[in-house]
Amino acid sequence: MREIHVYDLIVVGGGPGGYTAALYAARAGLDTLVLEKLSAGGQMALTEEIDNYPGFEDGIDGFTLAEKMQQQAERFGAKSAYAQVERMDLTASPKVLETSEGTFHARTVVLATGANPRELGLPHEAALTGRGIAYCAACDGMRYKGKTVVVVGGGNSAAADAMLLRRIAQKVILVHRRDALRATKVYHAPLMQAENLEFRWNSVVTELLHEEKLTGVKVKNVHTGEEDTIPCDGVFVSVGRKPATELVQGQLELDRSGYIIADETTATNLPGVYAVGDVRTKPLRQVVTAVADGATAVHMAEEFLAGGV
Repeated sequence: MREIHVYDLIVVGGGPGGYTAALYAARAGLDTLVLEKLSAGGQMALTEEIDNYPGFEDGIDGFTLAEKMQQQAERFGAKSAYAQVERMDLTASPKVLETSEGTFHARTVVLATGANPRELGLPHEAALTGRGIAYCAACDGMRYKGKTVVVVGGGNSAAADAMLLRRIAQKVILVHRRDALRATKVYHAPLMQAENLEFRWNSVVTELLHEEKLTGVKVKNVHTGEEDTIPCDGVFVSVGRKPATELVQGQLELDRSGYIIADETTATNLPGVYAVGDVRTKPLRQVVTAVADGATAVHMAEEFLAGGV
């Protein structure tokens, strides 16, 4: 029987948290593999300009930053395999990851599978992403400085986006299907008092208007059925996110929204399994916090491999 190769650490997902974990692990001398289904970067790779990641005074596009992170990790010996993970047994010893490119085994696993923004589900939405449609105000807000933007949603993420955008855009229009925000009370007064913020209550976006770029939206009142058009330069979709945790359901503890329960140590309920970046429970999901998670996860994995945890 052929002896299987067991990696010290396998990272599932090649986003900023994943490749930071790979970098730290490889530099620590751990036999490290990154499994990524498409290309490095995850959601970060779709961001045209990142201005809030330290070290790039003129900003950097997400795709280039992802490539740099991958190349840096690989320079120290981390390996990458482009494969779709289809099943994981994280309770086994060693842990088993079945993929489209074969089965891999590891002593420890870092999950960096990320979370995808929920979409409006409207025609042309994908084609207009980056050309008027955005899902992260902290990432893309400065592109709309002095312009008119629409925020869709009424929860904490929509309120936070509106709070940020009111300081950047000339006008912010918040479209919400209910007659009051679902966001926590701390957001209500500042938003209501913002002079450049307008509310469209009991309304939904029904159509994206565009030429080469977005030019406006059609909205409909859910009670009266009345429709009108809002000219705008950008739409920030803030209707929630979908954590990529389908493969770990029944193995790892998840919160009510489906995120992996892991604190600042990144440790999950299973020994030797860590969750980093957007997939874990955390108050802020940004490139810089994902990178911090990756470094922390490897510190914890080293202690586990040494028999300390």
